[in-house]
Amino acid sequence: MFTTTGSRGLYKAPLSKGLLLVLNGLAVMLTLLPQYQDLFVYNIQAVTQQHQVWRLLCGRLVCLDVKDSFCGGLLIYNFRIFERRFGTRKFASFLVGTWCLSALIDVLLAQAFQLLFDYEVEELPAGLLAPVFSLFVPFYLSIPRMPVTQVLGHIHITNKSLVYIVGLQMLTSSPFMWLLALSGLISGVLYHSNVLRLQKLIFVPTWLSRIGRYILEPVFSSSQPSSETPLGMGATLDIQRQQRMDLLDQQLLLAQFNEARRNTRQQPQAGLLQWTRLFPSLRHRGQNRTQIPPHLHAQTNQSTQEPLLDNSPVAEEQVALLVEMGFSRTDALEALRASNNDINMATNFLLQH
Repeated sequence: MFTTTGSRGLYKAPLSKGLLLVLNGLAVMLTLLPQYQDLFVYNIQAVTQQHQVWRLLCGRLVCLDVKDSFCGGLLIYNFRIFERRFGTRKFASFLVGTWCLSALIDVLLAQAFQLLFDYEVEELPAGLLAPVFSLFVPFYLSIPRMPVTQVLGHIHITNKSLVYIVGLQMLTSSPFMWLLALSGLISGVLYHSNVLRLQKLIFVPTWLSRIGRYILEPVFSSSQPSSETPLGMGATLDIQRQQRMDLLDQQLLLAQFNEARRNTRQQPQAGLLQWTRLFPSLRHRGQNRTQIPPHLHAQTNQSTQEPLLDNSPVAEEQVALLVEMGFSRTDALEALRASNNDINMATNFLLQH
């Protein structure tokens, strides 16, 4: 698969795993029990005219079409990279925020379509479709594009091609799927851009995140995969391709981090979801490191050298907060120094490692 998500399965992505298992499981059950499908029909007219608000919850979670369920599950699997990089809570907040925004936008678009074309939109495709389409916004903006091969000498196939093809397939599966896609993209842009401080208004609270971490995460968590086979020692071609893509992804992310670090020295950082603010690895400890470890030096060029960590004072209350979240004091101090005492950036990085 031409993706940048690596070959580690659903490790460090319990929410993505839960969505795949629960939603697809319910879709299969409704296929076997068609008498209950009417409860999960996304009838937009019943919501607006008969005030059946409960249909917003039931009709916008479970897919009634097997093709939509399969394509949506494949996209969620590929978009799990955001849960790994930014943490389960922030990933869940993005899904909840775009789900709420797209519910309102669905109604507005349906009414606008009726006014413009004098056609009443009665039903829309059911399922968690609009939030899935909204994830194309950070996917397009923050995931590096790496060429994989060429078709007919002119058509470039990249690591992101398959994801766009699956999205196009789902877009053409139903007559009014375009409305949900447009709603999802608009909500994704609004939430990603933090318009009207939406990220401060719609988010998953800390207490709910802790409940999920202690109750649901043990159920849907995946064990850490064993180390991958080194190149040239019995590894299959697919594993070798994934390893090369992972290496290129790391190099590009490190280059983006260096650029972000240079920009932050000149202007303040703003916003809650900053998808391009990245960190170097904490696997190799040391004080005042000026370059990357020797075994990685041959894999990266001069433009991707690890930046010097600042020795600026770290607020003790921020360190205490990270320690209370379960991180070690050493990791907390180094993450805060690397992020210029930005507690959000430090937390995001520690959640990924």
